[in-house]
Amino acid sequence: MTTEPAIGGEETLRTAIAAELGRARHRSIALTESVDDSDLTRQHSPLMSPLVWDYAHIGNQEELWLVRDVGGLVPLRSDIDELYDAFQHARADRPALPLLSPDEARAYVRGVREKALDVLDRTRFRGRRLVAGGFAFHMIAQHEQQHAETMLATHQLRMGEPVLHAPAPPSASALPETTEVLIPGGPFTMGTDTDPWALDNERPAHTVFVAPFLLDTTPVTNAAYAEFIEAGGYRRREWWTETGWAHRSRAELRAPLFWESDSDGSWWRRRFGVVEPVPADEPVVHVCAHEAEAYARWRGRRLPTEAEWEKAARHDPIDGRSRRYPWGAAEPTAEHANLGQRHLRPAPVGAYPRGATPAGVHQLVGDVWEWTSSVFRGYPDFAAFPYREYSEVFLDSGYRVLRGGSFGTDTSMGRATFRNWDHPIRRQIFAGFRCARDVSPGEWA
Repeated sequence: MTTEPAIGGEETLRTAIAAELGRARHRSIALTESVDDSDLTRQHSPLMSPLVWDYAHIGNQEELWLVRDVGGLVPLRSDIDELYDAFQHARADRPALPLLSPDEARAYVRGVREKALDVLDRTRFRGRRLVAGGFAFHMIAQHEQQHAETMLATHQLRMGEPVLHAPAPPSASALPETTEVLIPGGPFTMGTDTDPWALDNERPAHTVFVAPFLLDTTPVTNAAYAEFIEAGGYRRREWWTETGWAHRSRAELRAPLFWESDSDGSWWRRRFGVVEPVPADEPVVHVCAHEAEAYARWRGRRLPTEAEWEKAARHDPIDGRSRRYPWGAAEPTAEHANLGQRHLRPAPVGAYPRGATPAGVHQLVGDVWEWTSSVFRGYPDFAAFPYREYSEVFLDSGYRVLRGGSFGTDTSMGRATFRNWDHPIRRQIFAGFRCARDVSPGEWA
């Protein structure tokens, strides 16, 4: 449920929504205007859409929900709905469609936003669930930011000179004193009923019992992962699941995506057009779930379940309540987490001591999405809203849950209830992991 604002608070909410929509659009424009039109229409990988498709799709979703549904206005371009329906055409097939040209896409997206802001000005945030608390506007702002991260991943797959630039992340300032911490067993509240930004798969709130377990205080670093490679991690079958080994063999995996080894055994990576040595102290990124599981087995560990991850990120050991963020209720800032494309890379482990949990777990939010061992499923009493295609059609279909967000994830999705999912073989996403393990009897006093 959402809380309807008092009449006097509607203008404050309206102003905040307009700011969020504007911030999302500023990022989309930066990601599309940084390349020429030929780059916008080119498919840089069959895994991804042309950038111009993503941009027009953003506008089409905004038109469908804000202009037509919430606003009740006539369509600007109902003739293109099928072209930009993500379920009608596979990504690999989209370059062959009669897509809007870059100039047409820009004009369309601009026209939709003008009408959407007119709708925002006259919308009362009460009554219908879609508009109560500004839900539809929140949903569209998050949708655009999700596609911005997708477009950022397309930029990473793009060949050519660097076109994106950002300052380096902060250096490590407070490395954890221990490599793992105990997360006590017991019940906690998973999901939410009240967060106005929460999407359908984050709802409803429900009680989950989690047995005590040990969790790494930081994500697995590049240096640690390189040790796995040097120990024969990609050659030794015993560390891999049957499915994982079959994929490793078929895809000829040898190292994280974008890594290459030098003649002397040192590792290099390509990052947004820059070729550089692999930084030892950054979380490893661009690994699939099968690689994460193989590493964890090699270390005598496992991946955490989704419930374990959320308990570690949200459970307040003092009052037993579930927090919105690992550090508490404060909105994420540049001192809490590496979010929002402030930097174009993960930060070294230990770079955000203010973002740690009370138990001392660092960087659960930002830097890299973290693979879990859980299949993407709906919570008890899950109900699709406002459309099945956001979550429901993906449930129980073999997708693996990722948590926490990456350096490319917007702060609006930095809450610890947010759920992401993808095929366990995917590596183009900004995904890493951390390890967990069961507590042995008598091990932890």
